[in-house]
Parts: sequence; structure tokens; C-alpha cells
Amino acid sequence: MTDRPSATPLPAWVGHPYSVKRHGVSITNCDSEPVQTPGCIQAHGVLLVMRPGTLLILQASDNTERWLGRSAHELCGQTLGEAVGEAGQRSLLEFLRANPTQNNPLHAFTLDARDGVPPLAVVVHTTGGFVVAELELARHGLAMPEPNFYALLKTSFGRLQAASTLRGFCETVSAEVRALTGLDRVMVYRFHEDGHGEVFAESRRADLPPWLGLHYPAEDIPQPAREIFKQIWLRPVPDVGSELAELVPLTNPDTGQALSMIHCALRAPSVMYTEYLQNMGVKAALTLSLRRDTELWGLIAGHHYGGPAHFSYQTRAACECFAQVVSLQHRAAEDREQLVYRRRLESVQRDLLRAAARAEDLTALTDGAPTLLDALDAGGVALYHQQQWRALGNTPSELELQALGRWLIESDKFGVSDRALYATDSLATAYAPAEGFSGVASGLLAIPLGLKHESLILWFRPEAVMSVSWGGNPHDKPVVPGPHGPRLTPRKSFELYVESVRLRALPWQPAEVEAASRLRLLMLEIMASQAERLATLNAALARTSEELHVFAYVAGHDLKEPLRGIDRYVRQLLDDALTPEEQRAMLERLLPLALRMHALLDSLLHFSQVGHAELRFESLDVQQVLAEAIEIVDSRRADRPTDIESPRPLPHARGDRPQVREIFVNILSNAMKYNDKLRCLVEVGYLDPGSSGERRSAPPPPADHTVFYVKDNGIGIDAKHHEQVFELFRRLHPRDAYGGGSGAGMTIVKKLVERHGGCVWLESSLGEGMTCFFTLPCEPAPAC
Repeated sequence: MTDRPSATPLPAWVGHPYSVKRHGVSITNCDSEPVQTPGCIQAHGVLLVMRPGTLLILQASDNTERWLGRSAHELCGQTLGEAVGEAGQRSLLEFLRANPTQNNPLHAFTLDARDGVPPLAVVVHTTGGFVVAELELARHGLAMPEPNFYALLKTSFGRLQAASTLRGFCETVSAEVRALTGLDRVMVYRFHEDGHGEVFAESRRADLPPWLGLHYPAEDIPQPAREIFKQIWLRPVPDVGSELAELVPLTNPDTGQALSMIHCALRAPSVMYTEYLQNMGVKAALTLSLRRDTELWGLIAGHHYGGPAHFSYQTRAACECFAQVVSLQHRAAEDREQLVYRRRLESVQRDLLRAAARAEDLTALTDGAPTLLDALDAGGVALYHQQQWRALGNTPSELELQALGRWLIESDKFGVSDRALYATDSLATAYAPAEGFSGVASGLLAIPLGLKHESLILWFRPEAVMSVSWGGNPHDKPVVPGPHGPRLTPRKSFELYVESVRLRALPWQPAEVEAASRLRLLMLEIMASQAERLATLNAALARTSEELHVFAYVAGHDLKEPLRGIDRYVRQLLDDALTPEEQRAMLERLLPLALRMHALLDSLLHFSQVGHAELRFESLDVQQVLAEAIEIVDSRRADRPTDIESPRPLPHARGDRPQVREIFVNILSNAMKYNDKLRCLVEVGYLDPGSSGERRSAPPPPADHTVFYVKDNGIGIDAKHHEQVFELFRRLHPRDAYGGGSGAGMTIVKKLVERHGGCVWLESSLGEGMTCFFTLPCEPAPAC
């Protein structure tokens, strides 16, 4: 707070801790100056703090006598009606009930002129459970009309949408704000990643020196101020050198806390800020937020040099609306500017992804055309994959790449977010060894691939030695006695200072960072898909290996047995000592052995084909498929009277018709073959949804499948042999019992069912028949 004239003594509460903080700004605590709770306001208006409901005044600025005719001490403890009249109090109560005022200053009404005081606009908001009213001049000069802000804003928005580049957009912003406010200079002030600012665009009075392109240290706008601008859209200082008015009392008597004045237009400016403006010769200032999402992208800063300015509520509201629209549209302006570049990056990405998907190997990203070097505007790129580095363009050496890769992983530069990447235009700042190869890698954009970042892609940009024009020496930190004691005083020199900057590359554009992030996510999808296919292939290879093992067993055991018999009988036939009758008997014994070997070979061939035949899924009338299967096995009924019945019509399913028919044929054949009853009884049916038979030791069947069953009254199978039934050529009875057989039928059933995504199991006890359950996909799905 600036000193008051010596004729006016300081109030007794200046010794309050908040006041002490305001007077005690130093080089070590300027970032902790209480800018949110200064305890005072700019004296061109009045501030009142009231209880909601009753509007009892708890705090008032000490300049109320000038504007309201009553001192702050007289007003505290009174209702608002004592200051603005009963009609004004009623108006405000009605306004508060009808409008959303929480941290949202709104114009409630205008207090009529009285006793030589011009009309006062009453702007109100609520914060911390209290009502805050700010009263200030409704207009500057009784006869001066307000401009048509609606027409001005409509025209301004049209010009913004016509801008084709970000710089052109920002130039329009500065010109339109100057037209709305009448300020002498308006700048779009852009923040860089390290916090320092740059005048990115400006509109100025013709006789003022240009500041376009000048850079300013981050300390010129302290962090507390930046945090406030994330919450408000506008900050007016109509008179930089004006007196300030303290709050009476400094703290809220109901809470004992200082008032948060973040949303108060009258909030007193920071000591540092007012001195900074005065050093530049600025008499009035208006600052607007320029945000990108929730972050502060920059500021729209307006300066006036001829004297104080008047920013009415209507002017401020128009500027606030303009700042919000600008914040929403300036990303779109940047996107329009980079549209051609984005499209080129996306085209290259598509080609890279297709190549990686076809080759099923990341090395395709560096071996074909285009390559990763074409994916971004970079001087070089390096891919680390399968413990090898592959480099294109200008990159550090392999040893330097290894060390850099370890540093990225071990220092956790990627984090764990979906947007895991690391981008810098000054690698040597974070990684000291990079100074040794700054000529090729001062800039780095890196993305990890894989769950454990086992693969990396690094793009490099060379050092770009550049000159930066500063508004004054950025390294000059003057510590001199200021007006409030020894502390950091804002710079007084804003002369052009040109600095040569090394160890920096051209910064990565947002489009490039987004492209790298998108490429990473798409590559992860391809890698996941390839991993899934590899797992499926490994499982298939494991099954094939098991089947080959079975084939080998059959070739080594089952096939050798009839071959040995054939060999023995042939040798005997060659013995001339045999009589014709004996030779005939030998030939009769050879025939069954040859037939058995033929059956085994047929079974082997059929089993090998089952796993490779193409499936043609269709809607199946399972009742009709069953009828076809019964017709195939019907010739075997002559051996024994057989009844095959379905207690209710079978539901439709989806599957390959020939293979589903073969499932029924094999199960029905077994039911008829392995039966010792005088009459063979077979029941074919299905289970209602939610029922799956006695399947206690295995996972439940698929939810979108129907469970079918074939039940017989045959010889049954002991529970300990249930799983063995599905093993290839595994017989549970002597070879020639029950008409023989190769032992491949149920193995084929299991394979056919599994190819339909289903499962098969048994319920049986020795001598009590068997029920074979299997599942097929539902048709249609909702009916299952």
C-alpha cells in the first residue's frame, strides 16, 4: 500500500498482521505478498461486507464518508439501508435471491446521484458465506453515453473467426480490446514453458515505441498473481497512483479472518505491481486472462499513459465476455494454422502404422518408407527395440543413446499417464551430459512403448543459437531501499537487451507433441494385438505339439500291433510247408488286421482335418440337424432295437452344419454301440438357461451358448475315466469288445465343440448309462 499524505494519520489497525505483510515485502517473500487478502481497496469506490439475509454491515472501506456520507465506523453494525436507503436494501435482497452470485460479481442496481455524488453502480457477489458489495461510478461524466457493446462484440467475434493464424488471431485480440477500452497500448502476453513472457501481439498508439517480440522474466508476474488469473477474467487498475482505502475492521468480526478479495474489482493492487507500472510510466491498467483449458496461457495486458482511465461495469463485462470467447477460440486459431502440418503428420503416421502391422515388428518403422524420421520435423530419430538401437539422421552415438535411455527410465521422466512422453527444447538443462552432443540433440521428444518401457522412440533437434530481445536485462535483480524498506524493487530499465541463447533447440509445437502421443497409443494397440496373436499362436502350437505326440504314440503303438500281425502271417504264408487250408486260414486272419489298420489311418486323417476345416457359421434348426444325424446312424439300429427321442423341440443355434451334424453322429453312435441292454434308449434335449448339469469341477459353460445333451441307458463310465474318454485312441474296454472301434469319436466331438467356442462334459456312472453335454452358440442371442 502506498503511503498516505502526511496530513492524514494512519489508522490504528495498520499494525494488523495483514497490513504488516503488505508493508514488509522483501526479496525473499515477494511471491507470498497477500494479494488475495490485501485488507484495502482502490479508493475510487466503496466496499461493504454484510451478513446474508439481514445485510448487516460487518466491514466497510474507510472512504465511505466521501461516497455515502457516513463513516465506516458509523456504518459497521448497521444494515445496508443506512447507506443506500431501504429501497436499495430491498432491491439487493431480491437480487441475491434471484441470481447466482457465488464468486460471480453482478450488477444489482444503480444508486441515484445525491449530495453532489454521481450515480454509483452497485456490483455484488457472495464469498465465504458473506455478501460483498462494491459501489463505484456508474459512468465517467454524466453526459458521456456508453458505447453499444453488443455491436462492438459481435463485430469483434467475426474478426476473430476470420483469423487464419495464431499470431493474426492475437493481433486481432489486441486491436479489439483497445477499441473496447480506449487504452493506449494493448498486448497479448504469452507465457513460455519456463514461465517467462513474450509480447506476442500488440496494438498501440502511433507515437509509442513498439514492444512486440520483447521478452520479460517470469519474476515480472509472480506466481500468486498467476494463480488469481486462473480464477478471474479481468483485473482493472484505473489509477495506478491512487490512494488506497483500508477495511474497517481489517478482519471479519464473525470469523476473525481477512476477506478474500479475489473477485473484487476494487481489490488493491500489489505493491510490486503498482511500482512496476509506475516505472514504465503507466497511469492505468486493465489485464484479462487468456486461458487454455484450466491453465494460464497468457494475459491480455492494457496500459494507459495519459492519466487515470474509467472502466465502468459495462466495459468490464464486455471485456470479460471477450476474454472468455478468446480463450475458447485461440486453440482453434492455432489448429487452423497447423492444419496442413497436422494432416501431413497424420498421413505419415498411417503409413508407419500399416507397415508395423504388416511386418509385426517395430523395425519396419526405420527400415521402410516413410520412416520415423518423417513422422516429425526433427534432425534425427533413434528407436530402441529388442535391446538394439536403430538410428536415422543426426543422433548421439550409441553409447550416448544408451546412457540417455537409462536416464529417461530411471528418472521416471514418462510417469504413468496415458500421455506418457518427455519433451524439452533444452535437454542439457535437465541432463548435463547432453551438452556434449548439443549440436545434434539440444531438443528431445521421447515416447516409451511397452508396459515396462522396454522400447523407446527418441526424436532429436539440433541446437539453434538464437538472439532473444528482453525488455531490460533479465539478470538484473536490483535490491535497493524501496518506498517500504529494503526489498526487491521492480526494474526501472526497460531498454532493449539482446541476449544470445545457446543449448536450445526450436521448441516442439503442440501439434508435434500431440502427434507423438497419438503415435504412441496407436503403436501400443498394435503391440497388444500382436502379443495377443502371438499368445494364440503359441497356444495353437502347444495343442499341435500335443496332437503330434498322440500321433507319434498311435504310430508307435496302435499301428505297429496290426503291422506285426501282418508281418508274422505273411512270413508264415511264404513257408512252403503250409497246406492250402492252413494258408487260407492265415489269409482270413490277415484281413481283420488290414481293416483295423485302415480304420486307424482313416481316424488319424479325419482327426487331423477337423482342426483345419473352415467353419461356415449359419443359423441352424438343430432339430433338423439331429434328424440328418439319425438318418446316418440308422443302419446300426438293426443290431439292437433303438429308440431316439426328443422330449421337446430343440432350439435354433449358430454353427457349421456339417460339423454340428458330426457331433450328433459320433455321440449317437457311441450311445448305440456301448449298450448292453435289450433295447437301446436315447434322449436328445437341451437345458433351460441358467442350468448346466452337474459341472462342479470345471468353469461354467459360455453364457451365450445353449447346453444340449444326449442321454443313453448304456454301460456307463466310471467317474474316474470321464476325462480319458476325450483322449485320442483311448479305449476303456478290450479292443474287440462292443464291435471294436478306433477310440477317436469323442476326441473329435470335443474338438468340434471347442471350435464352436463351446465345451463338452459327461455325467455317468458305471452300469447306469451316460449323458453327454455340449454347448453351441445361441441363435438369436437375446433369446438365450
